[in-house]
Amino acid sequence: MAHEISILTEAELRKTVKLDLTVIDTVEQAFAALASGEVVMPPILSMEIPQANGEVDVKTAYIPGFDGFAIKVSPGFFDNPKIGLPSLNGLMILFSAKTGLVEALFLDNGYLTDIRTAAAGAVAARHMAPETVETAGVIGTGVQARLQIEAAHLVRPFRKVLVWGRDLANAERCAADIAASLGIEARAEADPARLVAESQLVVTTTPSREPVLKAEWLHPGLHITAMGSDQSGKNELDPEILDEANAYVCDRVSQCEKLGELRSAIEAGLWTKGKPAELGQVISGAGKGRTSAGDITVCDLTGTGAQDTAIATLARRLCIAAGSGTVITA
Repeated sequence: MAHEISILTEAELRKTVKLDLTVIDTVEQAFAALASGEVVMPPILSMEIPQANGEVDVKTAYIPGFDGFAIKVSPGFFDNPKIGLPSLNGLMILFSAKTGLVEALFLDNGYLTDIRTAAAGAVAARHMAPETVETAGVIGTGVQARLQIEAAHLVRPFRKVLVWGRDLANAERCAADIAASLGIEARAEADPARLVAESQLVVTTTPSREPVLKAEWLHPGLHITAMGSDQSGKNELDPEILDEANAYVCDRVSQCEKLGELRSAIEAGLWTKGKPAELGQVISGAGKGRTSAGDITVCDLTGTGAQDTAIATLARRLCIAAGSGTVITA
């Protein structure tokens, strides 16, 4: 028996799915579901292709109560900019959670991943950053640097942004883009220590394999969201930071142990606090996050299949309402 499949391109998705509070709330719902223990989320299938400076991740999750489940294929080939291509691309497939039939194919080139990743950062900021953030800092100058700040601004409307990158010209371009999109002051900062000192919220968005944020830069009232480490060789935070923080929270402990900042802290023998809380537990109140304005808090985001299922389900709903995409019969 034939059934209909919606096919959406990146251009169509960009018109229909925006980085807004609806997306942030949807991703927050996915994290809260993870804390319930009822989500089925297998480990990430991850493959490195060192000859091409590339990697491929495959993620999925079934969330009870959601009509569908997504399987996302996400390649990252980091030499691509040298030949005029983006580093990240990929696609998502949304299946019916009742019949297993394909419902939608999102040829998004990583756009939905970008949006849900930024939304996850906003969820972390909403539940762990100080109530008042005057200045936000971002370490990194790519797409996520821009989107993480845009998303965080929706939940903590700061007045100023500082940007640090290894290439000052890239940092200046990133700051100019942020200033234009948010209508607030944003500038490049040549000294990452000064960026951290002046910020109450710092997001790290790099593929670095050496720490870009040092433990000696910590100060009371700081929240750090580290979202760049999603492969076993990556490491953005000085491992001592996790031990010194008042609260260190993972998106998924089992992933952070293998792919995130927790892996580096364990390998260095600097993690002594037992099993960390997960972001979903902080949302539900079952885990400890920020307990006072002076706390130092860290959220480690490696990216979960639950986020992909959440954003794909929302994207399908929004695209149907907008009449977007092409429908084929299979």
